[in-house]
Amino acid sequence: MNAVASLNPAALVRARFRRWWQSRLPRTDTQTLTQGNVYILPTRAGWMFGLTLLVLLLASVNYQLNLGYVLTFLLAGSGVVSMHITHGTLRGLTLHLRPVSPAFAGDPAVLDVVMNNPGTARFGIGLRILEAPDATLAWINVPAGGQATSHVSFVPAQRGRHEVPTLSAETRFPLGLFRAWTVWRPEARLLVYPKLEVGAPALPAARPIAGGTTQSRSSEGGEIEGVRAYRRGDPLKLVAWKKAAQALETGAELVSRDTSVAARQELWLDWTACGSLAPEERLSRLAAWTIAAARAGTDYGLRVPGIELPPAAGEAQQRRCLETLALWA
Repeated sequence: MNAVASLNPAALVRARFRRWWQSRLPRTDTQTLTQGNVYILPTRAGWMFGLTLLVLLLASVNYQLNLGYVLTFLLAGSGVVSMHITHGTLRGLTLHLRPVSPAFAGDPAVLDVVMNNPGTARFGIGLRILEAPDATLAWINVPAGGQATSHVSFVPAQRGRHEVPTLSAETRFPLGLFRAWTVWRPEARLLVYPKLEVGAPALPAARPIAGGTTQSRSSEGGEIEGVRAYRRGDPLKLVAWKKAAQALETGAELVSRDTSVAARQELWLDWTACGSLAPEERLSRLAAWTIAAARAGTDYGLRVPGIELPPAAGEAQQRRCLETLALWA
């Protein structure tokens, strides 16, 4: 609730009524729009249109204008047909929310809403976050007997697991005289990772594993692991003589054994390595380090108070670390 609403009694009453009414709506990731959950009211243009009809009717009665009656009732009939089409544009559609991908705090989170249309083509449907009245509507047309996907974004402010905000779909098609809308409370929840630290320092130094195994270094030029192209000056004992005979027959180059090895190392993203930062700032730095370590393709582990994830690599490890940081308390 903003400061203006807290100072305006009427706005306060409307906000409380809106929360009470929305709390009575069931949560579901798939909602079919029917006569019972699609609402319609005149727009400002609609009210002006109605006032114009009233003036025309009074003028026709006062001056006994037959053509005035014709024009008045013709326009009134057009308004009634417009109201029916506006309501029917939403009625019958099925809204479905696809699984929501995690997002970082402070970055846009995107909701993918699929609209299935069993009837004729629907035009001019807008989708937005209900609690953000100033948000830009995502407009979409749905083909007859088909479906279309609309993308709605919002910016989560805090990390953690949150409910997807209430959505609203509306239309003013065809004449803009009426606004039909529906309110939809998805059941899905959104996982929000900590905000990434901007300009985070370099990753902590990796440490060799005490008594750990060694692994051969990849050979140059993409040759088979353990051998490399022969270099002038290589000792004869390093020449792969079995492959030398094949090289003489095929005209290939000589190869030498590659005896270089590298000690296995592991990287720990440690809470204590963040210095004297505040807890939320430490989480932001650890999240930035997690992304950097994943991009480097190295094995890394995570240590935060009460939780330790062993070193690993790949998307699964990145997801586990970020989820741990998002839900840490």
